[in-house]
Amino acid sequence: MARRFSNLDGTADVADLVDVLRWQLGFHDERRPRAPATGVDVPTVSNDGRVLRHATKDALTWIGHASFLIQLGGRSALIDPVMSDRLSAVVRRNVAPGLDWPALPKIDVVLVTHNHRDHMDGPTLKRLGRDPVYVVPRGLGPWFERAGLRRVVEMDWWQEEEIEGLHVTFVPSQHWSRRGLTDMNASWWGGYVLERGGLRVYHSGDTAWFDGFSLIGNRCGDIHAAMLPIGAYAPRWFMRPQHMDPGDAVRAFEALGASKLVAMHWGTFKLTDEHLAEPPELLREVWARSGLPERHRLVPAIGETLLLDR
Repeated sequence: MARRFSNLDGTADVADLVDVLRWQLGFHDERRPRAPATGVDVPTVSNDGRVLRHATKDALTWIGHASFLIQLGGRSALIDPVMSDRLSAVVRRNVAPGLDWPALPKIDVVLVTHNHRDHMDGPTLKRLGRDPVYVVPRGLGPWFERAGLRRVVEMDWWQEEEIEGLHVTFVPSQHWSRRGLTDMNASWWGGYVLERGGLRVYHSGDTAWFDGFSLIGNRCGDIHAAMLPIGAYAPRWFMRPQHMDPGDAVRAFEALGASKLVAMHWGTFKLTDEHLAEPPELLREVWARSGLPERHRLVPAIGETLLLDR
């Protein structure tokens, strides 16, 4: 029997069909007015990639949703790249990717946090081709090999590897995996900590709040920038076990002991009930109540490049 993976607390269950129907049909107490899925104004900037193609500065560039270009010490990595106009030909993008294909530099490493289609997009990965090293959770290697992407490193939680000049650690998250009808939790899910030259960044992947954030901060060292999801959270009765809201993201940031919070996972795909533009507004309110310095909260525009420092 194939291995089935679970969270640090032993949980592995997700909502059943009854709960999905309750949510979709509105048979619950957190109903919201229907919000548009596209045409929502979110901050974007034009980025032709000219500076990025030289890879001379340590930087993060938000492509949209959970997709980032990370450049450390002259190396370029993509995390959860999704460049397609739609997810599974169904969910349309609200805005175009912050970098188009000609703007991308040479990619050394591609990292995938889990197999959900808003994080692992088959057409994008196949177009990236055979040159990069693909770093994936345990159980996903066969998919990449069948796609002809044979430079694959499968990782378990807390595993560390030197890959194309980057120190990569695969760390836990509180989530689940599924891509088809019969592969529930047959591959792992998680986040990545990348380090080069003493600069360390963290991408959580999809996650709910869990005690693992303090473990990650303690085990991986000082995190200079933490890319944390702030969207896809409503209704909370349904989404709390799998996605954070802005309040959870601030708690996670504090538990990690990170220097900067970089907001992600909002404004691109309409996956849940909140308005696409709501998450950064709530994050601003939670941040103000927390008393944390404003300079530590970064909400990039889609396409924006953030320079990193220590």
